[in-house]
Amino acid sequence: MLATPRFPERLGTFDRRRVPVLRTDVLVIGSGVAGASAALHAADAGAEVLLVAKGDLAETNTAWAQGGMAAVQLPDDSPLLHERDTLQVGAGLSTREVVATVIGGAREALAWLEQLGARFDRHAGILDLSREGGHSMARVVHANQDATGAEIQRALATAVRGHRGITVRPHEFVRDLLVHDGRCVGAVVLVDGMELAIEAAAVVIATGGGGQIYRETTNPTGASGDGHALCFRAGARLADCEFVQFHPTTLYIAGASRSLISEVVRGHGAWLIDRTGERFMPAVHPMAELAPRDVVSRAILDRMVATGDTHVYLDVKRVSGDPHALFPSISRICRAFDLDIASDPIPVRPGAHYFGGGAATDLEGRTSVPGLFAVGEAAASGLHGANRLASNSLLEGAVLGRRAGLAAAAATHEPSPGLPRKACGPQLGDTPPPLLHDDLLYSLKSLMWRQVGLRRDDAGLRDALSRIGFWHHYLAKAPLQDRRVCELANMLTTAALVSTAALHRTESRGTHFRADHPARADANWSRRVFLSRTEDGGIDARSGELFAPTDREPT
Repeated sequence: MLATPRFPERLGTFDRRRVPVLRTDVLVIGSGVAGASAALHAADAGAEVLLVAKGDLAETNTAWAQGGMAAVQLPDDSPLLHERDTLQVGAGLSTREVVATVIGGAREALAWLEQLGARFDRHAGILDLSREGGHSMARVVHANQDATGAEIQRALATAVRGHRGITVRPHEFVRDLLVHDGRCVGAVVLVDGMELAIEAAAVVIATGGGGQIYRETTNPTGASGDGHALCFRAGARLADCEFVQFHPTTLYIAGASRSLISEVVRGHGAWLIDRTGERFMPAVHPMAELAPRDVVSRAILDRMVATGDTHVYLDVKRVSGDPHALFPSISRICRAFDLDIASDPIPVRPGAHYFGGGAATDLEGRTSVPGLFAVGEAAASGLHGANRLASNSLLEGAVLGRRAGLAAAAATHEPSPGLPRKACGPQLGDTPPPLLHDDLLYSLKSLMWRQVGLRRDDAGLRDALSRIGFWHHYLAKAPLQDRRVCELANMLTTAALVSTAALHRTESRGTHFRADHPARADANWSRRVFLSRTEDGGIDARSGELFAPTDREPT
């Protein structure tokens, strides 16, 4: 078995006699489309819901989503075509039942969001549609052209705040899940450095992804893989953690924060060019700039290496119409750097964008731990497989968020042992090592970008795991009442999960590329990789059952 880093069951010790306790029916951790949807549907089903967010309700990955939500509308399109595209991009590892369920729920989810007040772009009363990479048809519904996630988040946050059955606690950080007699019964939350316990009959993890473990990312600062680490420490089985999707076009200006340049821009005809002005994607893939994101991202990386440049360029001059009107948010971002997208090529490079893996769940969001549910980017539902089809994630959050919320509400009727009297955490050293938090954080992000990014190999992955284990060993000796230290511990844990799964999968498929195993190997690897915590805190990686080749023979 691979020697992996060792991680404790929890970051801190819980003692019920010394910590104030709140009680609720359903605890939802996270306020994006998945978490808010789960909370609203659980509350509508009669459950008392407590929603905890580590920032404001608007500070979510959902709010940063530009492109839109995939939902079939055109008469010559169909859910079957949408399923086919999803299965093809998923590279043989998407679960057909999950794909059909999520796509089949698109119209109902869209109508529900509009009922909550989300305003999607329309022309003469008809929904305006875009086409994004991997889609054979225009079926992406959007809002304010390129600010769809922000509009969905606004509507959901308003509904959550106004629901009588939901209590919201923003700016609180969940340090540990509490498991008693094999059942998840609540969580320990840090509030201004003080501990608070929340007892719940059901817990829903909806914390988003972990893009911040990479130096280059489109994710907000809060995307630190908290849900992945929480579920792993609680004993839940995880899946698909090797599949991290890199968005091909992140605005790249040295010293400036990274900003997503939505795929919608390429959907409207923008070209990718190198420093000489040469367009290179048609020679790489028949769909050119609209090829699946992993293909475009690696093509950009190859062109950067070939030209000795730090980036390539997105030429928006090819777009028909006024790009400032078509992409107002992107125009505003670029203008801050004195770039006029109508005339100036936009410097771009890939950035970590979406986590395809997380806690392995069924269609109702149930994990392998009773009482614990997961949904959205913190979960591995089986929808995305080895690569996510553009704009399927907001759809997944709404459709499966509903199912998870209803299932969590139903779980409140199951017997629960209640909170444990005491749950021990790691032993702190008498003299904690001095910790330069920012230095360790940047070292981790740089390591992941170099060795567990777009190109991976055996030596780099083993070295990454060794370094992550060393860093986590001395970080665990630091006081864990500090949210920043706990968040960094979560990032190290999530980084180890990604690295372990990537080392286990000795082939290249979807977003996972092994330079030492560059071919796709269906005979051995048309199967998912599952991770779980061993008794001594290590990571056990195992392969699941073989899949049928759904991406090559769709129905």
